[in-house]
Amino acid sequence: MSIQATTQKLIVLISEQKIFLVKDKLIVKSYTISTSKNPPSNKENSYGTPTGLHMIGEKIGDNQPIGTVFRARVPQPYTYLEAPEEEKNKNLITTRIIRLRGLDPKLNSGDTCDSFNRYIYIHGTNHENRLGKRFSSGCIELSNKDCIELFSLTKKDDLIWIK
Repeated sequence: MSIQATTQKLIVLISEQKIFLVKDKLIVKSYTISTSKNPPSNKENSYGTPTGLHMIGEKIGDNQPIGTVFRARVPQPYTYLEAPEEEKNKNLITTRIIRLRGLDPKLNSGDTCDSFNRYIYIHGTNHENRLGKRFSSGCIELSNKDCIELFSLTKKDDLIWIK
């Protein structure tokens, strides 16, 4: 797979719990996020946020209501506010899904380290009070409002650098 430079990219800084939208080498937006409560890791079943160069491999959920719960990338007919009580305590995938595809075969693509096959996403959360702290199971979470905005500002194949 050849990697094409894009004028727009995302930069995720795990140490700062921030994601930056960069256009033409200028930061145009920043968002507070939550990455994995485990150390960063590209290995499957590590539940760590992967590092390295990625691209947006898939965008799911356009036009769904804010807070929509997704299960196996399928929108459910309810939001996290309407979810059963036992589900509300879980870390839900809400609002939109930006699915990451790793681009480095030695780091985050193929075999036991593939970010796409690990279902690593940027997505909304039902626990917005935990943003800014490491809490996820490997995904990059942000507020539902920010998730809608970032989803609308990005396109498939935009590059993402996670450090």
